[in-house]
Amino acid sequence: MRLEHPVVVSVDMHRGHLDPDVATLPLAAERSRALIARTAPIFDALRAAGVPIVQVVTIYRTPRESESNPFWGGKHSATRARSHEHNLAGSPGTQIVPELYAPSDIVVNTKKRYSAYLHTDLEFVLRDLGARTVLLAGVNTNSCILCTSFETVNRDFELIVMKDCVDTMDGEEAHRMALTLIETVLGRVVGWDQLADELDIAARSTSASSEPVSIPQHMR
Repeated sequence: MRLEHPVVVSVDMHRGHLDPDVATLPLAAERSRALIARTAPIFDALRAAGVPIVQVVTIYRTPRESESNPFWGGKHSATRARSHEHNLAGSPGTQIVPELYAPSDIVVNTKKRYSAYLHTDLEFVLRDLGARTVLLAGVNTNSCILCTSFETVNRDFELIVMKDCVDTMDGEEAHRMALTLIETVLGRVVGWDQLADELDIAARSTSASSEPVSIPQHMR
């Protein structure tokens, strides 16, 4: 199977989730380290193959912007107890994890809720790039990734969730449940080896190499 006009959408791969030193809604430290270690070489290989990466980042001007949500403001979720502190403008948590960012990436930083489309120009960016297939990465699998998966499919993009590049602060059961739901009704959940094959990218290109990776004709 060949993928047509793929674009990566990376959701909230910022220090506010993935850097234990500053994170306000953190993944467990070991899960953060593992997610970054898996994702960084994959993103490098995709960039080298000419696949655009769009980084979507949550930023709030004031705590009121997040706490106006009844679920978050009501502190109904233990893992979201510090939502009033999360990713306030100018805080280090809003910075994309350096290992996962390149200057060529397109940044969309007006996300406010679980959807990467709501209150952002993500759809405009994807249409401008000519996207037909969204390769979805990021956190949290059972909230922002799940919600963004539904909205991606509702906009008639083909959806592939990159299995190696998603995780959640809500634990393994929530992670697996979300992936099962996505795979059942929305799109495919694919590991890197299979995805690299479909994109005509050698999976070994995720290791350090000075060799250029050619851009397959069907992705141009």
